[in-house]
Amino acid sequence: MNVLLDNLDVYIRGFGGTLGLFVVAAIGSLLLGTLIAGMRVSPVPVLRGFGTAYVTILRNTPLTLVLFFFAFAYPRLDLVDLSFFTLASIGLTLYTAAFVCEVVRSGINTVPVGQAEASRALGFTFTQILGQVVLPQAMRATVPPMTNVQIALLKNTTIAAGFAVFNAGGIYQTLSERGYNVLVGLLWVALFFVILVAPLTWMQRSLDARWGVSR
Repeated sequence: MNVLLDNLDVYIRGFGGTLGLFVVAAIGSLLLGTLIAGMRVSPVPVLRGFGTAYVTILRNTPLTLVLFFFAFAYPRLDLVDLSFFTLASIGLTLYTAAFVCEVVRSGINTVPVGQAEASRALGFTFTQILGQVVLPQAMRATVPPMTNVQIALLKNTTIAAGFAVFNAGGIYQTLSERGYNVLVGLLWVALFFVILVAPLTWMQRSLDARWGVSR
């Protein structure tokens, strides 16, 4: 307990950075991933090709390399000057969006094709069919896998600690510098991650129960 209380400022700052990265990347990846999923099921070949290429490249690229690019290669391009936090958020968003895309696409595939055909017969455009008919039903089937993707994102934020973004993944370094037991400190970190994951799990079960009854 002394390790936690004596370094409470470090834990607050570390998990504050973790939550900040998670919230920004979670919202960004949900929006971007859904957009790319729409491209992947689009009737336009160019959009389908772009969506497929994006998912193939990002899903098969280690997150460490993605963050490495934004931490070290991007600043050398002399483009817009961004903070390491912003660059880490962009990297996490782009990487996670590929997995969100596949989850949303799998949900879209659960919606009967006849509904899209009936909507098209009524004069709906592709965007209207996707946004008003397909996606609202598809999202019900994506809750469990989407929750898993977000839990993975929460844990992936710790990788940013190696690229000048202080978060929960860098707490052990500060504890080591201060001469505290690093193993005990990491056990506290693990406990706090369990606590952070609990609301996501509760939300998944709650939505599953509610939408299961409505179906």
